[in-house]
Amino acid sequence: MEEARKGVLDVVIVGGGPAGLTAGIYLARARMDALLLEKQSPGGAPALTERIENYPGFPEGISGYELVDRMRRQAEGFGLRIASFNPLLGLKEEGEVKVLITEEGELRAYAVILATGMRPAKLGVPGEDEFYGRGVSYCATCDGAFFKDGVVAVVGGGNSAVEEALFLTRFARKVIVVHRRDRLRAGKILQERALSHPKMEFKWKKVVKEIKGDQRVAGLLLADVESGEQEELPVDGVFLYVGNLPNTEELRDAVELDEKGFILTDAELRTSMKGVFAAGDVRAGAVWQVAAAVGDGVRAALNAQFHVENLKGTAYV
Repeated sequence: MEEARKGVLDVVIVGGGPAGLTAGIYLARARMDALLLEKQSPGGAPALTERIENYPGFPEGISGYELVDRMRRQAEGFGLRIASFNPLLGLKEEGEVKVLITEEGELRAYAVILATGMRPAKLGVPGEDEFYGRGVSYCATCDGAFFKDGVVAVVGGGNSAVEEALFLTRFARKVIVVHRRDRLRAGKILQERALSHPKMEFKWKKVVKEIKGDQRVAGLLLADVESGEQEELPVDGVFLYVGNLPNTEELRDAVELDEKGFILTDAELRTSMKGVFAAGDVRAGAVWQVAAAVGDGVRAALNAQFHVENLKGTAYV
């Protein structure tokens, strides 16, 4: 990072998930002066996914960590530099140069690829913050083993909720899915596995009103979405999968966002700031799949490369 601050880089990639790593692979192979910034270890949310079964080329499936670690090793093998950084504080323009502002200083580049991804949304009920890390979790892969032989609840009905609920059956003696609808929204294969699993139960048309406990989570207060009737559900832990929020807070003054905070792009993944591209889950209209994020990374990298080469007068005709 220190050396990178002294000059103007070709491209800075912000975010080390599948989109960012793929962009890094393509830019490194093109011998662009590129730097990937990641707050934690590269991989993004897929690194915490126990198993990915729908990524082409892996008929037996592959762990999320292994898949993104292969991407990282491939990128570094082509010479991509990956650096840790404190949260991005802002992005601005100085003529044709983009300036990324971090707590460690400023970085300059001719192009930027924003692949900052998403984070889990909070449920927003009493007890959620109080018991975070003491029975409240947003990551079954991270915390599931703490609930061996216990009873846990999973709130949500989409792919993430059902995938993580199935993973939790490895540890818990019972997994109760709480969903505000009368059927799951997850893919059919996941639904079939969940509905037939002997360790799984379902609370249909219920919402969580409060997470209860003393030192740790002890139960949930549920309400029926139609009648409003309430009931208490004893559990040892609760895993929340009620949506996602884009990591774009510090970009609001730099690029145009949609009403939910996702980055608006055109078909070539260009944002409202010239020379800045967005890829992966943070982009408005993304389908939140690893394979789609990889495709975004390819397109963003090629367009960023073309942008930089045109500025430098080195683009191939």
